[in-house]
Amino acid sequence: MMFFSRPIIWASLIFLGLAFWLHYSYHSSEDMAAEPSKSIYDFTVKDVRGNDVPLSNYQGKVLLIVNVASKCGLTQSNYKELNVLYEKYKDQGFEILAFPCNQFASQEPGTNEEIQETVCTRFKAEFPIFEKIDVNGKNTAPLYKFLKSEKGGVLVDAIKWNFTKFLVNKAGKVVQRYAPTTSPLAIEKDVQNLLAT
Repeated sequence: MMFFSRPIIWASLIFLGLAFWLHYSYHSSEDMAAEPSKSIYDFTVKDVRGNDVPLSNYQGKVLLIVNVASKCGLTQSNYKELNVLYEKYKDQGFEILAFPCNQFASQEPGTNEEIQETVCTRFKAEFPIFEKIDVNGKNTAPLYKFLKSEKGGVLVDAIKWNFTKFLVNKAGKVVQRYAPTTSPLAIEKDVQNLLAT
């Protein structure tokens, strides 16, 4: 039995590897042919009140883009540390752009107005809060399609949970992606380095 299972396992692994390679090389060449390289400045999003906000308004700034939720186990610590980072670096050209999302265990169920009230009063956030969006699936916001195409995740590009973070340089290019469990203060050095360039 053991003799037959090893070749089957190896064949399965080789097949799986080939499938992943074909999938990603096909999509990469398709994406490259479809449109030239973009920056986040090519996107317009809606703020929490429904107003259009061209991300070109943030040109020349270092950005941390985060999908947020009000009822997640990571909420308290992330908002606390995001506030610390924002307060410390906002006058040096740093912005945090928060995008509420209800796709993970329905942990952001409120309306945009309720979300704004919660974020501003309970979590004391002063950084911009945007309209609630989808970060995965067929209704993924165009900005998040771009972010995931620029910095994929481990094994899959999908956003895995609330508080996934993308760090963007002053030229509008995505330079790093951080897991939901990465504390905002753990990336402070990366923020400092981008602000210094």
